[in-house]
Amino acid sequence: MSAVRRALPEDAEEVLRLRQVMIDAVFASDPSVAWHGESLPALRDELGEPDGDFVAFVVDHPERPGTLASLVAGTIDYRIGKPGDPRGMVGFVFSVATDPSARRRGYARACMSTLLEWFRERGARRVQLTASPEAEPLYVSLGFRPKPDPLLELAL
Repeated sequence: MSAVRRALPEDAEEVLRLRQVMIDAVFASDPSVAWHGESLPALRDELGEPDGDFVAFVVDHPERPGTLASLVAGTIDYRIGKPGDPRGMVGFVFSVATDPSARRRGYARACMSTLLEWFRERGARRVQLTASPEAEPLYVSLGFRPKPDPLLELAL
């Protein structure tokens, strides 16, 4: 299997391509990629920040040089501590995608394991994510458990 590595600024276009694969699979939304151009500079900056709160781990596609097979991205946030989590560091996984031609090879699991270790190293005691029904078995096998979600959202 190809090695998991941290995504670099030069991977930004491929990271967006795989994010679009995830968006298309999970959300019934506009399939337009017009937003990629506006997103690219900020993503490149974030990928170039080795000590930031954002990280992406990837696997290179074994049959298509210059493309990525799999992606996982996440952030770590501070939230006021609470019992069982006095430091308040919480990891959030927000983008997991595998190129359709590279699925069922363990790439997403390998990327997730690397991301979980990154969270542990930074003191996170909890990791949250939203899973599609197809991906839920992977996350459950890694120890994630469903939680009632009282999340509300406001678009500004």
